[in-house]
Amino acid sequence: MNLFDVYPLFDIAIDHGKGCRVWDTDGNEYLDLYGGHAVISVGHCHPHYVEAMTKQLGKLGFYSNSVINPLQQELAERLGKACGYDDYQLFLVNSGAEANENALKLASFHNGRTRILSLEKAFHGRTSLAVEATANPKIIAPINANNHVTYLPLNEIEPWRKELEKGNVCAVIIECIQGVGGIRMATAEFMQELRQICDDTNTALICDEIQCGYGRSGRFFAHQHLGIKPDLITVAKGIANGFPMSGLLISPKFTPVYGQLGTTFGGNHLACAAALAVLDIIEQERLIDNAAAVGEYLMERLRTENLPHIVEVRGRGLMIGIELDIPYKEVRNRLVKEEHVFTGCSGTNTLRLLPPLTLTKAEADEFIEKLKRVLI
Repeated sequence: MNLFDVYPLFDIAIDHGKGCRVWDTDGNEYLDLYGGHAVISVGHCHPHYVEAMTKQLGKLGFYSNSVINPLQQELAERLGKACGYDDYQLFLVNSGAEANENALKLASFHNGRTRILSLEKAFHGRTSLAVEATANPKIIAPINANNHVTYLPLNEIEPWRKELEKGNVCAVIIECIQGVGGIRMATAEFMQELRQICDDTNTALICDEIQCGYGRSGRFFAHQHLGIKPDLITVAKGIANGFPMSGLLISPKFTPVYGQLGTTFGGNHLACAAALAVLDIIEQERLIDNAAAVGEYLMERLRTENLPHIVEVRGRGLMIGIELDIPYKEVRNRLVKEEHVFTGCSGTNTLRLLPPLTLTKAEADEFIEKLKRVLI
């Protein structure tokens, strides 16, 4: 049996990693400025993370959600304090798409409506409602194209006001920093007006923090730069540093109803141990402050080095887009093959940097020198 071929792959097999670096099976070392799609938040193979996972696996890896799991409650309390939303409730699942799926379902259960508003260039996942809320017709199968979703432009409030006032909108779902959409950032003015209109129309506001959350922007959540508070917040990727896990933070306005939501694997013992270790490391090593400081340093260097082909540098913290006047593909491929640096991409001409939050200024400098050799 062969694998179903869904991704174009580099001819590289990664064998092990440490911090912001990985090594392939031939022993070649790479600087990881992508963190496996923003998943590696506290660095590869952090000793505390490895110890916590090993200890929990030796004790109990899984039991069903039909019994009390004290680790879930501990995680809910720790996460609430870390992000400042200790009055919210936490529902744990397995992937970003699943978190968004459940957020949209919960919003529709709450107000009984069927329409969704989403951003142009949005990406929210590949499952049924999540993919329909994703503005990419290439990945929306006919069975998912159910006309629930209207896509609207970023930072232009009037189209949103018009659609919300039409009625029957259950939820607005938005990335305050668009990842796949090119590291495009919502403004505070736009988000504050959108929050008010959602309040006026009894529409749930969902912030998808799957890529931009968990400290990556230099605050725990990206929307916290903008002076708003969502009704529902989805998290994944960095929450467990590579162990499959996600969550939905639910405001007090929502009341649980048995049977509406459920999960088999979500919030299992091993996943919770991973997530608690991540919070330990983020707090003890002040990684949110590090993301803010090193991200600002890296963006400033990128903006002032006068490198050719760079049109614009966008981002917050360690979520950075480098827009080029040439297609990213050749640049990205040369960075991997010649300079041994992993980066991501957005659209056709933007390099996307999503490194572990442990990135140092020295590693940022190393990346600048390698990028220079590719661009000059």
